Amino acid sequence: MTYEETITYLYEKLPVFHRIGKSAYKADLSNTIDLCKHLDNPHQKFKTIHVAGTNGKGSTSHYLAAILQSAGYKTGLYTSPHLKSFTERIRIHGEPIPENKVVEFVESNQDFIEELKPSFFELSVGMAFDYFANEEVDIAVIEVGLGGRLDSTNIITPVLSVITNISFDHTDILGDTLPKIAFEKAGIIKPHVPVVISERNPETENVFIGKAEVENSPIHFAIDTYQVNRVEQKAFHLEVAIDNILEKCTLNLESQLMGEYQTKNIVGVLKSIDVLNNLGFTISRNHLETGLSKVVNLTGLKGRWQTLSNSPTVLCDTAHNVGGITQILDKLQKVNFNKLWMILGFVSDKDISTILSMLPKDANYVFCRANIQRALPASDLLEKANQYNLKGKVIRDVNEAIEHVKNIAENDDFVFVGGSTFVVAEINHL
Repeated sequence: MTYEETITYLYEKLPVFHRIGKSAYKADLSNTIDLCKHLDNPHQKFKTIHVAGTNGKGSTSHYLAAILQSAGYKTGLYTSPHLKSFTERIRIHGEPIPENKVVEFVESNQDFIEELKPSFFELSVGMAFDYFANEEVDIAVIEVGLGGRLDSTNIITPVLSVITNISFDHTDILGDTLPKIAFEKAGIIKPHVPVVISERNPETENVFIGKAEVENSPIHFAIDTYQVNRVEQKAFHLEVAIDNILEKCTLNLESQLMGEYQTKNIVGVLKSIDVLNNLGFTISRNHLETGLSKVVNLTGLKGRWQTLSNSPTVLCDTAHNVGGITQILDKLQKVNFNKLWMILGFVSDKDISTILSMLPKDANYVFCRANIQRALPASDLLEKANQYNLKGKVIRDVNEAIEHVKNIAENDDFVFVGGSTFVVAEINHL
């Protein structure tokens, strides 16, 4: 098979969560365990860091990978979903897995795949572990797909667990309260393995403390050591000053990932680096600064507050839940523009009523639909939006929507594109 044929085969054969939603989710680890056993347990052949959270786990994973590779470690990175190509999910030093490696993996394990019938995600996890083991990485940063406790990635025993932020997302699977969701995220805490919690939340902190006590795991709340002193959004980077309370000093840092909410992720990353150094890693201040300031270049991250064009400014972001959209709206308040245009599309299996209620009434809206089964029809989105006094029109294809708005917008207008990872993924020239 060619690479394209291989990916088509996987999509047709295996349940794919981002296409069909909840029915592709398997609430146990048995398939992943069986698959990795078939592959000679590759996940046991290299060190890992496990990252969970509602928002921030992707950014945190990329920060950690960039810092580790800056420190000279051969670093793997597993994230999901991908934006443009499946190969983006599995990277070493920012380079995606070669297409021929994907083909070889599927062909050599095809009989077992058809017998086991894993989900698309389960297979991608097994492929990532196999690739990292074969390439002999020193360490791999593994981002949880959904939840934590029953996520396919949770067969690893990492050297460090990181939990970023708890917000409402996938409530039909993870639970309808923050403590319930935190319980699922806390499932990545392993016996005697230190865990860093990026944020303190009175609704969830006792869930993490309790789980850490049960597992005899040292627990570190990052905010107990690091507190943000100053943050300033520049044109192409974020400047932050963060106080180390214990050492009574201030770190002046730059982040290539923008948005003030990144300070929450950076605080968690700083504490994670402290823990890693205590575990015997050698990560200097220079490695830390390089990883933060060049994270996009080093890891190939796309779709995070990313400028697509200027005059008017067109920018996209993959934020897709209440916490993420709140952060987007905070950033928009700090941008100077004449009119705000929002090109939005959502998936159909999420309650978007809270998001719609938050969106600015004076913006100009264009509603679109990603080309996947899970996508909410744009006409349905328009109808829902009208209930919240959000006025706009339907242009189903996101690229047609962008071109339409660029043709009628003024040079000093601002165009935001998002609502769903899958809408952003379909943007041309991303």
